[in-house]
Parts: sequence; structure tokens; C-alpha cells
Amino acid sequence: MGTPLIERTASWSEVRAALAAAQKSNKNVAAYSRWFNRPFGRILAATTYRWGMSPNQVTLTSALFTFSGIVMLALAQPTVWFGLGIAALLVVGYALDSADGQVARLAGGGSPAGEWLDHVIDSFKTATLHLAVAIMWFRNLDGWPVASTLIPLAFAAQQSVWFFTIMLTEQLERARGTKGTRSDPAESASPRNSLLIAPADYGLLCLLFLLLGWFPVWRWIYAALLVYNLALLSVQLVRWYRRIASLPRGHRDSPISSPQPSLEEDHQ
Repeated sequence: MGTPLIERTASWSEVRAALAAAQKSNKNVAAYSRWFNRPFGRILAATTYRWGMSPNQVTLTSALFTFSGIVMLALAQPTVWFGLGIAALLVVGYALDSADGQVARLAGGGSPAGEWLDHVIDSFKTATLHLAVAIMWFRNLDGWPVASTLIPLAFAAQQSVWFFTIMLTEQLERARGTKGTRSDPAESASPRNSLLIAPADYGLLCLLFLLLGWFPVWRWIYAALLVYNLALLSVQLVRWYRRIASLPRGHRDSPISSPQPSLEEDHQ
């Protein structure tokens, strides 16, 4: 690690102010992450940094909250109280996922091992959340056909492709030295863009579980969210392919730098 952005002995308000001044760009950040998760993560980052926690400890704490919510989702009944508990666990886990990178920034920079751990946990989260929904869905069909469990399974596939393709696209752009040179940062950080990609934000999905007690309504909203995400993925795949097709040619075995997906939060 490099020189700390601010010493841990500084006051909480000073730590938070220093972190706010060094905040990453809002480019390609969806509405929930931009206006809620990052500010909440900043509060948690300042707190955990003052407590002496390392970025990896914050990452593991995030995983504890997130996977507790996912296990509860798979095993619980779709009631109001379980929905509130699941949403709370996932929301805090997501904020801590933002906080770990911010703690790394405060401490003077993260490590490759820390970034690896963060992305591996994110990949587990992406792969298992909708599988947990599928289990709950199958256990509570309530008149829906068994084939309807394909809805959360399709969502799991869409999210895995989305997450992987973001990382791969940015890896290839960084390897060719073109990352961050293709658009105007002010335009990319516009509120309109943040709202357009809001349905692709994991944080919005976390909030959706607040409606779990109204399961019939919740299922229709979940299905509609899948349709929007599939359409958004179709559009983005074309855009990403065109961006990669326009890159300068190079050796296939050229080194690729560590991934930092734009729509994920503040990795180390």
C-alpha cells in the first residue's frame, strides 16, 4: 500500500470528508448506487477505517451479510418480515461492498489479492442470488406452473453474462490503453443515464425484496425486471462488441490488467 489518504487517528468527520473529496467518478453508475449506496458505503468506510479494519475484513463482512440474506431467501417463506430482513441484509452487504474499496483508498491503495477476493465474492453473489429465488419460487408456486421457475434461472444467466462481459470488455480496453477515452465524463455521469440503467443495478433488486410479503405482486415485478434486463443486455452486447471491434489489433496473449467493472461498486 502507498501513503494513507488520511491517518486512522483523524476524526470520523475528517475521514469522511477526505474520502468524499477523493470519490470516484459517477460514470456508468446506476441511480441506486450513485445516490444511495456510495454515500452509505462512505459512512461505513469511514467507520470501519476508524475501527482499524482492513479492506479484506470489510469485504468478508460484506459477504457475511450478503450470503446470510441469500440463505434466508432460499429457506424462508415470502412474508413481510422475512422480506424486510432479507432486504436489510442485502442492502448492508452491498454498502459494505462499496466500502471495502473506499477503505483501501483511505489506506493508500488496495492489493491484487484484495481485488481478487472482492471479485470472487461478487461472482458467487451474482451466481447464487437468483438461484435462491428459484428455490423459494419452487417451494411457493401458489398456482403458477413449475416451468415458471425458469424465470429466476433466466435471471441468473442474464446476470452472470452481464457481470462477466462488463469485466471482459474493460479488461480488453485497458490492455489496449483505450479505457476512459471514448466518452465525455460529464455526459456519462448524467442523471438520465443513471436512471436508464437503474434496473440493472443490484441495489434495486435488494430493495425489491421489501415487497416480498406481497408475493404475487412481487413475482410480476421480478418478471418485468428480468424482461428489462434482458433487453438492456441485448443492447449492451451490441455496443460492447462494437467497442471491442474498434480496438487496435494486438497479440491474443497480450497481458490484461485487473478488472474494475463500471457498474459494480468501488472495488479495491
